[in-house]
Amino acid sequence: MGPCQRKDPRVTLEVYVLYLSTLAVYFIAPPDSTELVVISNSLRHGYKRTLNTIAGDLTANALQMSAAAFGLGAIIYTSADALIWIKWFGVIYLAWMGLNLIFKKSERLIMGKAVSESRFSLFKQGFITSSVNPYAIIFFAALFPQFINPNEPVLPQLLILGSTVLICDFLSLSFYGITATKAAQKLKTLNLTVLNRISGSFMFVAAFLLASKDLEVEPAK
Repeated sequence: MGPCQRKDPRVTLEVYVLYLSTLAVYFIAPPDSTELVVISNSLRHGYKRTLNTIAGDLTANALQMSAAAFGLGAIIYTSADALIWIKWFGVIYLAWMGLNLIFKKSERLIMGKAVSESRFSLFKQGFITSSVNPYAIIFFAALFPQFINPNEPVLPQLLILGSTVLICDFLSLSFYGITATKAAQKLKTLNLTVLNRISGSFMFVAAFLLASKDLEVEPAK
């Protein structure tokens, strides 16, 4: 198929369905580092407060998608050293949060929920965790060039494709958050120290998953 046949001035239904199929491969997967952070926070704070963490993740994704759409993602993608540094910063950050939870002794409680962390702190956790995930950076850098026509205005295409990713991400993270919140309600007989240790363990698993990521794996998978 020649270049003239590929370049369509708008996101057609056929292209959009193919795009959704590609996203399905990305989202229908075992929980990753961001999902585990959402689970951890939902266990301790409930889904409503964890929406701040989800908002942080969506903000980071929006910035990553914008960079990818305007070609900046390709620069990041080709810089292996930068990705490695970003990745290990994320591993250390998640492991530090896990240790902090495991060894935390006391917190203020309001209506049975821990509220020692501010909304900004919860937002920051989601933002940083998503920002340092090399798979997200590589995925968006590889994804958007396949569906965005560079000969047409980028912004309308980015709004359609990007908003679709954000909606899917929000629904996916909300599923984990609501499920974890319901689980915490059933485990409300556990004292807060035990709940902190469970949450901290999720953070450690998230750090392990991020550390084990192979940057040579195909980004679309």
